[in-house]
Amino acid sequence: MPVYKLSKDSMLFPPPALADYDGLLAYGGDLSVERLLNAYSNGIFPWYNPGEEILWWSPRERFVIFPKEIHISRSMKKILSKNDLQIKINKDFSQIMATCRKLREGQTWISDEMQEAYNALFDAGYVMCVGAYENDALVGGLYGVVIGKCFFGESMFSTVPNASKIALIRLCRILSEKKFAFVDCQFHTPHLEKMGGRYISWNEYRRLLRIGIEKI
Repeated sequence: MPVYKLSKDSMLFPPPALADYDGLLAYGGDLSVERLLNAYSNGIFPWYNPGEEILWWSPRERFVIFPKEIHISRSMKKILSKNDLQIKINKDFSQIMATCRKLREGQTWISDEMQEAYNALFDAGYVMCVGAYENDALVGGLYGVVIGKCFFGESMFSTVPNASKIALIRLCRILSEKKFAFVDCQFHTPHLEKMGGRYISWNEYRRLLRIGIEKI
């Protein structure tokens, strides 16, 4: 399949079904709020190395967590019962994103350009973050894009044991109460699989995406 070049003068993307086997669909364009919202609303997201051309992806199989299916192990339940971490929603977003970047220094897609773009998305009300605090210090957290009843996970971090897990569990409890369709994990990791993540087909993902986006 060809990889399509985007124009900065148009917000249009090629159909996600035209992505190659690995999910690469297009390159170029920009990270404007309008383009990012259009991308996520169609199951497309940016992921590329700092300093390189913007790459846009839409994998054929989607790795998701259904909020009500978040897996909490016995050991994790004990940790939660004793947990003294504070959880805050939509606080210190810039710090959470910057820490995700710092802890992956040399192996991260989070560039200055990405930070600027997602801060703009946050200011526009389309990003949700969860922070875990210990003695008022940020020790874990995550963030993602929110459109309608869909959460598109972007990154997470932890500097003390289990902080990111606790943040994810709290996120899923909130999303479950609000009847969100899914947490789109974008890519598989063993950590997320243990927390309840699983693959669904593109057709099932597209169906859920359409339902979730319509609930804006």
